[in-house]
Amino acid sequence: MKWSEQAWKEIEYIYTKIIEMPFNQELLSGSLQLERFQFYMQQDGVYLGEFSRALSLIAARCFNHPYTLDFIRFAEGAVVVERSLHEGYFKQFNVSGTAEASPTCQNYTQFLLTKASLDQVEVAMAAVLPCFWIYKKVGDYIYANQHDGANPYQEWINTYAGEDFGLLVDKAISICDHVAASCSDAQREQMTKAFVMASKLEWMFWDSAYRREQWPV
Repeated sequence: MKWSEQAWKEIEYIYTKIIEMPFNQELLSGSLQLERFQFYMQQDGVYLGEFSRALSLIAARCFNHPYTLDFIRFAEGAVVVERSLHEGYFKQFNVSGTAEASPTCQNYTQFLLTKASLDQVEVAMAAVLPCFWIYKKVGDYIYANQHDGANPYQEWINTYAGEDFGLLVDKAISICDHVAASCSDAQREQMTKAFVMASKLEWMFWDSAYRREQWPV
């Protein structure tokens, strides 16, 4: 069994909870409150900047693997492709200014940056994978199950259910499988632990957006 197949089994229950949560069910129906989506977009903008840094750190540490260029491209995609989507939504939904990272966003980005900086590079690769893979799965699920009629969030849905993003996700999964094949059992276990933790943080990120989470006063 490939590492990715085993790892997905470990987080399948988390993915199920993600697609069942109010944020994504209301996104699917187009009934998600604008304020919640605005909050999500602002936090995702903060997240993407730090996610790109984590990907760049992994690229710089890939000297024992032929994946430096791939992770540089992943980093560019996090900024260029997804930020262009954000800019369109920022105008459409009147989102302006920069936001402070919410507690969950701060927690998630610091987790990724720590893994990218200090852990074995294969573990870092596994830690960033859920952001690719779960978003693709959620986009596909919403696209396949959305209701008839106009959805104000259709562009977001189309992006993550799209073929271009799918190719990126397939590449990220393939890289993790390839490096895992050369790891010891203990190292693969650490990869899986990082993958599971990042998947939990994905759930928390959507949940925090739905609650419009704030720092305690």
